Amino acid sequence: MKESGGRKYGALSPCAACKLLRRRCAQDCVFAPYFPADEPQKFASVHKVFGASNVNKMLQELPEHQRSDAVSSMVYEANARVRDPVYGCVGAISSLQQQIDTLQTQLALAQAEVVHMRMRQFSPEGAASAVTTTAVGLLENPSNTTKSLLFSSMDMVDHHHHHHHQTSIGGSLWSC
Repeated sequence: MKESGGRKYGALSPCAACKLLRRRCAQDCVFAPYFPADEPQKFASVHKVFGASNVNKMLQELPEHQRSDAVSSMVYEANARVRDPVYGCVGAISSLQQQIDTLQTQLALAQAEVVHMRMRQFSPEGAASAVTTTAVGLLENPSNTTKSLLFSSMDMVDHHHHHHHQTSIGGSLWSC
């Protein structure tokens, strides 16, 4: 038997799509290369969200070299929609964006602490107020980017120390 796209031609076993739809799986079945019989859940979720007819239309309209990527996207989107019927992929993206924001805030605080520790090497009295000001500013406006926080930290270093100290601190800070 000749195998193509996960389906054995001439075999009695239909692809996952035809099996779920309870229809005969033709040799030129558009679903067979992308929804093999051993992955029934893959088509089940896509069918539940998009409908077999719409999936068929989308695949028919695409050139063959783009179909695999389209199926991967549909499977991802369908699984996200099954997990989160209201928000789907947008919910997953939003959650990841919140994690990024949280991690950027943590990174900015850690970088401010590094500036604080480096400043203490040169001026123990000025460092505490400078980092406190930076940390309070960050907490009041968490949308500050790490870059703007670093620039404000660099300004603090410049106000408290000679120019050659600021350069050495700034140089090593950007190399982190």
